[in-house]
Amino acid sequence: MKEIVRSVRSTVPADTDNPFLKGPFAPNINEYNADTETLKVRGEIPRDLHGIYVRNTHNQVHDSIGIYHPFDGDGMLHAVHFQDGKARYRNRFIETTGWWAEQAAGKPLWPGILAPQKYTRRGWGAIGAMKDNAGTDVHCHAGKLLAVMSQGSEPWRLDPVTLENLGPDAAWAHEVMPIGVSAHYKVDVYTGEMMFFNFSNQYPYMSYGVVNAENKLIHYTPIELDGPRWPHDLGVTQNYSILHDLPFFFDKEALKRGERKLTFHRDVPARFGVIPRHGTNADVKWFEATPCYILHLSNCYEEGDWVIMDGCISVDPAKPPIGKIDNVYDKILDHLDKHRTKTRLHRWKFNLKTGETREEFLDDEVTEFPFFANSVCGYPYRYSYGTLFKPGDWLFTGIKKYDLLTGTQTRFEYGPERYGSEPHVALRPNAKAEDDGYIITIVTDMIRNMSETLIFDAADIAAGPIAAIEMPERICQGTHACWVEGHRIQGETGSVPRPATMEA
Repeated sequence: MKEIVRSVRSTVPADTDNPFLKGPFAPNINEYNADTETLKVRGEIPRDLHGIYVRNTHNQVHDSIGIYHPFDGDGMLHAVHFQDGKARYRNRFIETTGWWAEQAAGKPLWPGILAPQKYTRRGWGAIGAMKDNAGTDVHCHAGKLLAVMSQGSEPWRLDPVTLENLGPDAAWAHEVMPIGVSAHYKVDVYTGEMMFFNFSNQYPYMSYGVVNAENKLIHYTPIELDGPRWPHDLGVTQNYSILHDLPFFFDKEALKRGERKLTFHRDVPARFGVIPRHGTNADVKWFEATPCYILHLSNCYEEGDWVIMDGCISVDPAKPPIGKIDNVYDKILDHLDKHRTKTRLHRWKFNLKTGETREEFLDDEVTEFPFFANSVCGYPYRYSYGTLFKPGDWLFTGIKKYDLLTGTQTRFEYGPERYGSEPHVALRPNAKAEDDGYIITIVTDMIRNMSETLIFDAADIAAGPIAAIEMPERICQGTHACWVEGHRIQGETGSVPRPATMEA
């Protein structure tokens, strides 16, 4: 079975000069249902692979008000459901309130991140002027997908199997609005709890919350910062969460004039707040570290009195100097190019008893979008995987595997004009180790103008994919994804296999 269930009319000009609306980033307008009875498969899909790989994609429908930025696009989920050696694929737009309003109007109604001053109606997110596109992050919690945009949006729930849009979370969305939920919430699969944060331009500037396994908001507390910030991720351990107060924030004087000018303050230390999982602002212990910006963390865990946080650090995240680059698209790319920002895997250690901070680089190669097995989120772990990037561009070219125990590394590169998305680990049932399973990602081949889902043996990624499933059409370049274990599709069960490295 392979069918187009809906085609959405696009008003993006066919002759656009915006590189983030063509080539690997060209939007999709068709929504499909398909399975491996009709999709070409190379190799063999493992029969013990059970679960759903879901990828979010910024997928613009209408022409932009102002310059289109690749974070502006309408969210679209692509889901590949594996069971009994077969796979089913479907993709759907995330039908947010803003998406439906623009569908009714047949045109854009909100500006993007580069032109918030052009808004004419109330918007969403920390800026309060943009459409809620829910196009950044996606995870599964309590048996439902949760999709949001990075600066905060309504918590959109979708069925992980059908991708049916269930609307903002009916149980607790009203309690976190109008700020909403920011990207990169984390799920502890042993307790079933989901930890999240949000931020705004209004005092106290940040909030932190916990939703339990039964999808009840059991904790929601304000966090006081010195001013509006622009954090992107959250760390969690077995007993704590780690909040980010980074020196890449809006210029205060410009903000008073209504201008949102992000500036990297090189003389201001980064601050990290370690808060007990159900703690309040009064319980936060703040630690100072090297001035930096962080988009994405790897894993975090506890070791005696230390809380350890691994992630990808940039000590030079600032935009290019005015006058150095004339083309606006080059300015966008200069900010996204990981080889310019030199984003590398880094470790921070915070001592809860002494207040000491220690730091070290774990690698000197440019990588980003780190990932690891869901079963070790918040606990000691051995393997961190990262994505490799094409220099001078915002395209993923391969996977790198770090063995943090032995210090060894392995990798796989997709090949010429082949670009991936965020991969994820799919452990086998009763897995004995963190890499006892598979790595899954979607790769687009621009030479063949097609996309395919690749399956790797997680213990030997250098050997290349053991199976590849050709998608119905080329998929727009995307970023974040998640893996939903088969036993978690219906809810948080607490029965996730515990890898051997976590037993020590």
